[in-house]
Amino acid sequence: MTSDLVGDQKQQIAQEMLRLREERDRANAEVARRAEEIEALRVELDETNRGVVALYAELDDKAIALREVSDLKSRFLSYMSHEFRTPLGAIRSMARLLLDRMDGALTAEQEKQVTFIQTSALELSEMVDDLLDLAKIEAGRISISPAWFDLVDLFAALRGMFKPITINEGVSLIFEDPVDVPRIYSDDNRLSQILRNFISNGLKFTVQGEVRVTARCELPGWVTFAVADTGIGIAPEHLGKLFQDFVQVGAPAPTRLRGSGLGLSLSKRLAELLGGAVEVHSELGRGSTFSVTIPSEFRAEEAQGPAQPGAGEAAAAGAAVGAKERADER
Repeated sequence: MTSDLVGDQKQQIAQEMLRLREERDRANAEVARRAEEIEALRVELDETNRGVVALYAELDDKAIALREVSDLKSRFLSYMSHEFRTPLGAIRSMARLLLDRMDGALTAEQEKQVTFIQTSALELSEMVDDLLDLAKIEAGRISISPAWFDLVDLFAALRGMFKPITINEGVSLIFEDPVDVPRIYSDDNRLSQILRNFISNGLKFTVQGEVRVTARCELPGWVTFAVADTGIGIAPEHLGKLFQDFVQVGAPAPTRLRGSGLGLSLSKRLAELLGGAVEVHSELGRGSTFSVTIPSEFRAEEAQGPAQPGAGEAAAAGAAVGAKERADER
């Protein structure tokens, strides 16, 4: 009886050892399989890493090539802009001399033609200036010179600037007196440049009605300037393209009203340099409202995409709110 018990125990132990050996062999096989998978993954990862390194190297080469092309374009624009200025200045000066009757009287038709020459030369000069500014911005050579100024003085300067060239009696250029808007610490020349572009567009595309310029504090620490016109308006599908370089939307405007497509793009770039943003709201047949929102106190760290979280969104939101409110008022 005892021997049978011992024999049974030995048999159980042998079976257990056999089971353990089988589990060990299966475990070793699983480990070996996993090791093979890991090795295959390592090889694949090495190949992927080599591919990524090669891709980065290719991207670096393309980035260098693109920078060289961009630099070449900027240098070309800058050079050509400077070269164009001299003959344009001569054309404008000679036209001015003729209109001042320095070389004798002009007939009505001659005066009309010389005036057309002078106007065309002025438009081309403004286009050349826009090209030069765009080239400077892309090359990072444009500077912002902030100083304290009053909006009353800014509006007075703009009013005086546009008074001689506002010849359409059916369109009124109105500057609303700023209410509860404090002094601003920013670059008034760059801000004036943005507003001039907006006002020029408003006058160009408005046949009857008004172009109204306003300034409001829509958000704490931000000032929104808006130029609202009662012109031909812009279709919704074109609004997203307005601030791109050399873009002219397919608005139902006469050919004589076409521009270079630079003014709004330049305005957007300048607004970003001031730490702000531009916005547009428009309806076909009812007019457009272009606005720029900038901080009331310029900070260099907010320029070209505000560094502080939410600052850029605040500028864009302020511009959008202002545009909608003025559109609703109309």
